[in-house]
Amino acid sequence: MLNETMMALGKTRSVIRDIFEYGNKRKAEIGAENVFDFSLGNPSVPAPACVNEAIRDLLAEKPDIYLHGYTSAQGDAGTRGAIADDLNRRFGTNFRADNLYMTCGAAASLRITLGAVICQGEEVLTPAPFFPEYRVFAESAGAVFNPVLCDKDTLQLDLDAFRAAIGPKTKAIILNSPNNPSGVVYTTESIKKLADLLREKEKEYGTVIYLIADEPYRELVFDSSLEVPYLTKYYADTIVCYSFSKSLSLPGERIGYVLVPDEAASAGDVYAGICGAGRALGYVCAPSLLQHVIERCVGQVSDLEAYRKNRDLLYGALTEYGYSCVHPDGAFYLFVKALEEDAGAFCEKAKEQELLLVPSDSFGMPGYVRISYCVSEEQIRRSLPAFRALAESYRA
Repeated sequence: MLNETMMALGKTRSVIRDIFEYGNKRKAEIGAENVFDFSLGNPSVPAPACVNEAIRDLLAEKPDIYLHGYTSAQGDAGTRGAIADDLNRRFGTNFRADNLYMTCGAAASLRITLGAVICQGEEVLTPAPFFPEYRVFAESAGAVFNPVLCDKDTLQLDLDAFRAAIGPKTKAIILNSPNNPSGVVYTTESIKKLADLLREKEKEYGTVIYLIADEPYRELVFDSSLEVPYLTKYYADTIVCYSFSKSLSLPGERIGYVLVPDEAASAGDVYAGICGAGRALGYVCAPSLLQHVIERCVGQVSDLEAYRKNRDLLYGALTEYGYSCVHPDGAFYLFVKALEEDAGAFCEKAKEQELLLVPSDSFGMPGYVRISYCVSEEQIRRSLPAFRALAESYRA
């Protein structure tokens, strides 16, 4: 007898990956230039120059055991110290190296964190729309996973819905801002109100409710005057999960961290639980070479101008053609209302125009599609007639 749950996960790919693989097949059949694949959040902007420079310098300067050997299980102390210093400079915090645990990207950060704080049967909430793998991470950690719908007009947090959803078994809330799939940045006002609500509920139930900040898109914001609230400043019981996949365009390198502030409830025990969950899940240490690269490149960000141009081009064209979409302030996604009730059927019809879009059912808000615009500007321009034709087919 095998683990039925794991077999089911292995036999059924995520809808995003399924469409991506379909796109690869179509590109082989009709040519990549004829397929408009908007499925995967795979950064198209090159990594900052410092990344390749750091790799070259490290290879030239350091012995193999430093580059490729084990680091401490929680990560190289110099790397963790450099990240803490950068966060303190940017956000006025007081973190130390010992607040950080290096991981293989945000997915590992989230799964490790949930493994550390969740007891069997406790509840994890998240605003919907949400990244579909949250459900996998939470349920595999033994949690009951429940989405809480955002305001349908703005896709901002619905505080009344959260008040109704939080109960005595609620142990954690995963918050992702800028949001995947909507690109919405949750406002400082809404974060303050959520923090007040969580403190109220902690007192009411005599429990701790952890706010897990999933932050791979933090730096991907196109208006420099827009604040992405740093959650530890508003709510003490916050744990930060971060990935450099998007900010440094390194999704395949799998490098990130978990941050446990001293102010969080039972912070020492939580950190020990993080280390224990990493051990139980088989994470000996994050990739050594990439840790050393991060130490030299922390604080750098890929050039976001291409993403801003892509957003403006695609958002402007689609709204002109009659599509409806909340304007995204960050990340690199549009969350567009499907032109029929069934988003899956809409995506199948889009394939007739060789448009590969992701239906929203697994994101917890049916009736929409996610369009990932971290592609070349040329692909977007070539795809516009297909988007227009798709809209016109519904009007006809």
